[in-house]
Amino acid sequence: MTGERRIRVAVAGLGAIGQALALRLAGGAVPSVELVAVAARDLDKAARFVATLAHPAKVLPVEALEPEADLVIECAPAAVLGDIIGPFLRAKKQALVLSVGALLSRSDLIDLAKQTGGSILVPTGALIGLDAMLAAAEGTITSVRMVTRKPPGGLVGAPHLVANNISIEGLTEPKRVFTGTARDAAKGFPANLNVAVALALAGVGPDKTVLEIWADPTVTRNTHTISVESDSARFTMTIENIPSENPKTGRIVAQSVIALLRKMSATLKVGT
Repeated sequence: MTGERRIRVAVAGLGAIGQALALRLAGGAVPSVELVAVAARDLDKAARFVATLAHPAKVLPVEALEPEADLVIECAPAAVLGDIIGPFLRAKKQALVLSVGALLSRSDLIDLAKQTGGSILVPTGALIGLDAMLAAAEGTITSVRMVTRKPPGGLVGAPHLVANNISIEGLTEPKRVFTGTARDAAKGFPANLNVAVALALAGVGPDKTVLEIWADPTVTRNTHTISVESDSARFTMTIENIPSENPKTGRIVAQSVIALLRKMSATLKVGT
């Protein structure tokens, strides 16, 4: 990248996905990108992690990230989404969001990006077929249905299960724990269903995208099956994602972020 300015990137949140991204970016996975800073709730623990990276990065509180970076990658709990990306949007910079479900209740952040010229990027993540969905949405989509099956351990603690006193302990056969819209799924399963919101935003919206969620002890991978009817195509897609160290999140999510960053500066860009 001689003579070309690198994109300075900060990673906010050092869970399984944040750590995986920091390791790859510090290791030079994307030559056009430089990891300059990280933020986490436990700064001392974050400093110990950063000390293991191939190249140093600053360890900072969330509010100190924006002056250091051109783009922030949000890998944190949904509750702090605004604290992380707000400063970047106000500075007309970019924010790559993994807590996509939180955007449904924070439309003010989308409005902020429109007002300032900042931008919010949503990676494909654990999904398949977003390109096809985006293309179909240029015409008329009549139905979108998604069925998610996860090992029970990946759904433990979800607000919908707690609020409705739904037990998934000791399951020996699949149990349907939710049927409804992507909007309701985002509220009930905030750590699990960002994929559904990404699908909805690419297609017919969160109130017309229908979901089923199953706690399934017979599967070892987070599985999503999507069926779409439109005036241009009918398609069904299934993806089985290997969980990361965090069973709520697929390993492919971090790889999707790396692919998006690589595409941003690529001379040949494949896909919609």
